[in-house]
Amino acid sequence: MKTHFSILGILAAWLAFTAVAQAADAPKPAAGTTTNAVIQPAKSVFTLPTAPKEGRDPFYPESTRIYETTMAVAKSAVATVTTLTVKGYSVVNGRPIVILNNHSFMTGDEGDVISANGRAHVRCIEIQPGAVVVEVNGTRQIIHF
Repeated sequence: MKTHFSILGILAAWLAFTAVAQAADAPKPAAGTTTNAVIQPAKSVFTLPTAPKEGRDPFYPESTRIYETTMAVAKSAVATVTTLTVKGYSVVNGRPIVILNNHSFMTGDEGDVISANGRAHVRCIEIQPGAVVVEVNGTRQIIHF
């Protein structure tokens, strides 16, 4: 055990000596000059290739997915009241919980729910004993159950 401490002591002394030696070898600024230059980090720029000659996906080299310039953006349709269904209602520790399309919500919760019209962002405003007030993609709705 004592040999471990002595080896660690020798190692620490050697590291301290090399740090002092490196500091002594560092160039010193000329007398009367100040260095207040702010060094800005380099910024990375990433560009997607538009043709196979410009580059390819390293993980899927035969894929043409990255060359598609016009990506079809699917607009999410606003889910209607009929596409959101209440699958369950419960009260846990005095707080009501409602299940909308296999996703559970408490008052104030929000999440994405898959409906017949696609994915919809749902925010639970209020849960009443016979209805739930939700905000679906920015539109407030009342779902009765």
